[in-house]
Amino acid sequence: MKKLSAYRQQNSLAAALREVGRIERTLFTLRWFDDTDLRRTVTAELNKGEARNSLARAVAFHRLGRFRDRGLENQQTRAAALNLVTAAIILFNCRYLGRAVDELRHRGTPVDPAMLSRLSPLGWDRINLTGDYIWSESLDLDADGLMPLLIKPLP
Repeated sequence: MKKLSAYRQQNSLAAALREVGRIERTLFTLRWFDDTDLRRTVTAELNKGEARNSLARAVAFHRLGRFRDRGLENQQTRAAALNLVTAAIILFNCRYLGRAVDELRHRGTPVDPAMLSRLSPLGWDRINLTGDYIWSESLDLDADGLMPLLIKPLP
């Protein structure tokens, strides 16, 4: 690899590797057009990445769009805090999604495994990101220390 990276950009080996890359991309594009399952899988994975990026943007910038810290250490601290808060939101959502599924099963409602595979813990609509918080000493928590579920009956 060191030897390859030492060559000029316009050498014949680099040109050949670019052509091989183009062939691979063309073959993938043809497979993409032909295979609906591949399109569905790739789209689902892209959507997961976009949802995670949207959550991170909402947490880190509250939609302002940039880090304002100039120092590398401050940027690294802010990025680490972003990852921590994002992971906490995902964990919170996973716990409550799990409780909701368990509650549905406890009520005898059939839960489709295909639906479970489409659940995502990346939502934040019910999480307050604005900084306006209400602290109460009289929360109605269950035995696990979690707030009760608000499950509406299915139509």
